[in-house]
Amino acid sequence: MKENQSYETTSKVSVAENKTLTKEQYRKKMQRRKEVQDQRIADASLEKGLIVVNTGNGKGKTTASLGMVLRSLGHGYKVAIIQFIKGAWEPSEKKAFSFWKDNGQLEFHAMGEGFSWETQDRDRDIEKAQAAWNKGLEYIRDPEYKLVLLDEINIAIKLGYLRVEEVLAGLEEKPERNHIILTGRGAPQSLIERADLVTEMSLIKHPFRDQAIKAQPGIEY
Repeated sequence: MKENQSYETTSKVSVAENKTLTKEQYRKKMQRRKEVQDQRIADASLEKGLIVVNTGNGKGKTTASLGMVLRSLGHGYKVAIIQFIKGAWEPSEKKAFSFWKDNGQLEFHAMGEGFSWETQDRDRDIEKAQAAWNKGLEYIRDPEYKLVLLDEINIAIKLGYLRVEEVLAGLEEKPERNHIILTGRGAPQSLIERADLVTEMSLIKHPFRDQAIKAQPGIEY
């Protein structure tokens, strides 16, 4: 949150400064910025597979991850999606991605049975989470799958259905150039420290919480 506040403050200062510049001053400023960015791109020569964590209380963690899935599919890569909590209802995403599933490019496994207050059976929740993790490990270890999305796995860890140590050990088994995305609120600190890219979704307003507006097709599911 402090980083966001710092970025917002810097952005406001930059906007104020830009308004006072002449066209020529602005052009020179942007030229210098371009030179800096071009140098950063030139220096970024390392290629490696990423461990990505999308966490936080805000909406959009899975949605953002599915954007990466779509990009990977567009490049012709093989992708696997494992859903740890969702699964009691048929996700519309599964229908939308049916083209790639049918041609063998995408594997989609909705292995949960709903949220804990719906299932009300901790032992079965643990059993289903472990089964989902074992399925995810199959794809993590398979070099053909460029991207593996472990959707809502952070919640499974937070609820004690999976041990974070077990997950961290499994992440080390991925091929060097392959990517893994882990979503869900409450990502443990050890997972955040291990990840290469971490995004925290902040909740500012939510229609369900603030206005009692129910979940709607195309927005929540």
